[in-house]
Amino acid sequence: MLVHGIGSRWQVWEPIIDTLATTFEVIAVDLPGFGESEPLAGTTVDALTDALAEFLAAEGITRPHLVGNSMGGLIALQLGARGLARSVTAFSPIGFWHTAGRVWCQQSLGKSVVLAGLLDRTLPTILGTAVGRTVFLGLVFGKPWAVGKQIAADTARVAAAAPGFGAALASFRDAELREPGALADIPVTVAWGNRDILLTYRTQHRRAQAALPGARHLTLRGSGHTPFYDDPSACAAAVLDHITG
Repeated sequence: MLVHGIGSRWQVWEPIIDTLATTFEVIAVDLPGFGESEPLAGTTVDALTDALAEFLAAEGITRPHLVGNSMGGLIALQLGARGLARSVTAFSPIGFWHTAGRVWCQQSLGKSVVLAGLLDRTLPTILGTAVGRTVFLGLVFGKPWAVGKQIAADTARVAAAAPGFGAALASFRDAELREPGALADIPVTVAWGNRDILLTYRTQHRRAQAALPGARHLTLRGSGHTPFYDDPSACAAAVLDHITG
């Protein structure tokens, strides 16, 4: 099961879905308030975690391999700590920050989404150039200039239109992995792009290593915060290697 980050939707996983599907049945979800899913009354990280746990129970999905990115990475780790996952792979999960890192994440994302909304009509023109994509989407991708024009425009517009974005972003203030020790009994991989400037690689991957010493920690060279377009092969391998190995 694939769980996207804040302001995103299930399609962010498209670069690796086909590879994963050669081995497993793959379910990619839109969290409430994002993509095509209706928002919750209060769209906090904790509420989204509970909502995904309820979805698993309602669908009769027992202990899937959970894969999450950013906010979805913390959600996957939290569900793993509850005993609801067979394994967890977290790409640049939130929650391993100090206050300054958390504030940087909230402010930079919040301002980027406001700007995307204001520039909606001109986004195709701005993101139609490699320079525009690099300037506008460097927070998200490690190689934004290489991302397709339509994917770039969709990334900005989907985030700006997500009704759950503001409340979820505000709830980052309280987002943390509360019981890391509870993950000791399942395989956990934490993968971080070394070009991640949103959740800074140099500091936050080290805190994740300290908090989860029993996990496998990977560095995705040349990749950013959402690495699936930067290096789909390495991302798919990060998921599959500790599941099938």
